[in-house]
Amino acid sequence: MKVFMFPGQGSQYKGMGGDLFDGFKDLADKADGILGYSLRELCIDDPRGELNQTRFTQPALYVVNALSYFRKLEEGSGKPDFLAGHSLGEFNALMAAGCYDFETGLKLVQKRGELMGEVSNGAMAAIVNAGKEEIESALAENGLSNVFIANYNTPSQIVISGQADEIARAEQLFQRGKMRYYPLNTSGAFHTRFMLPAKEAFSKFLKQFKFAKPQIPVIANYSARPYEDKKIADTLSRQIASTVRWSESIQYLLETAAERGQDAAFEEMGAGDVLTRLVYGIKQQMPASTGQAAEKPAEEAAQAEQSASGQATESAADKVAAWNRGHPIGSKVKTSMEGYPELETRTEAMVLFGHRAAVYMKGYNGYFDLDEVSPA
Repeated sequence: MKVFMFPGQGSQYKGMGGDLFDGFKDLADKADGILGYSLRELCIDDPRGELNQTRFTQPALYVVNALSYFRKLEEGSGKPDFLAGHSLGEFNALMAAGCYDFETGLKLVQKRGELMGEVSNGAMAAIVNAGKEEIESALAENGLSNVFIANYNTPSQIVISGQADEIARAEQLFQRGKMRYYPLNTSGAFHTRFMLPAKEAFSKFLKQFKFAKPQIPVIANYSARPYEDKKIADTLSRQIASTVRWSESIQYLLETAAERGQDAAFEEMGAGDVLTRLVYGIKQQMPASTGQAAEKPAEEAAQAEQSASGQATESAADKVAAWNRGHPIGSKVKTSMEGYPELETRTEAMVLFGHRAAVYMKGYNGYFDLDEVSPA
């Protein structure tokens, strides 16, 4: 079962797009005409430092994602069985499903970026190795009432979003023990109640468009289930101020593949490979029975696995101890996994979920098992 995925805001980087703009010059010119500026210049050179500003980031990522998808089809890849996108990437997934054309999708994203960019004083951060209840309790106990859970990226990576000053104050709460705090490259309190004005305005804007029935099922961030034909506009507007249920979405796809007696093959379009790493992390943290994965909390699954194999826990702890004795934070490593250049560790190694000996890598927003890496 083949799944194409499209990344969202935070995946952008100067130089993205490469030869895509030359390879699809007609579409690139149409995009420039709609936006009123050169996307190639923005993505490749970013001369005015605008790429990380929401109103520019979202159209840029949408176009690079879309052109990457068209390149994939041009190279002979067949259509996928399912489509998914992380936040902004969902607009690419709906385009690929035939709900609207490239130009319409860009107009939607342009408006979305403008509206979300108008909401100021927000920030986001990824919290690693802490569960929902632990995060919410820490926020409440410390009076951080303007910080909310925005993304469930994996069972061990949750993104918080809210007022910038409170997000900054939250850092000290999540740098204890195995917990880690990483600020994200975004400029607003996305997927929280602070986006409600943008949601309402975007909902009104969507009324002037008609959307076709998806020709390929698209998994919605809002529900972690396929889009309903008559609720495309409503779901798109709700997404702005609602939690991104990415981990549940991937678990749903894995379960669907298992029910069909197939393996799920995930391919990421567009800039970077953040989603590829998230999918890998979700797979590693799911219990053996995928049919129960969406119902069982990650902490409960980890406890069950730990009690089932004390030897595995001891072995993982030994691996972690040996690694940390010889490899300080910032060590250069290589991996046995194909497609990855030289990596750099961002944390010490640690035991995750009672059995995984892993280390967090700089620039990839995810863990690599120690068995997968070696000194460069």
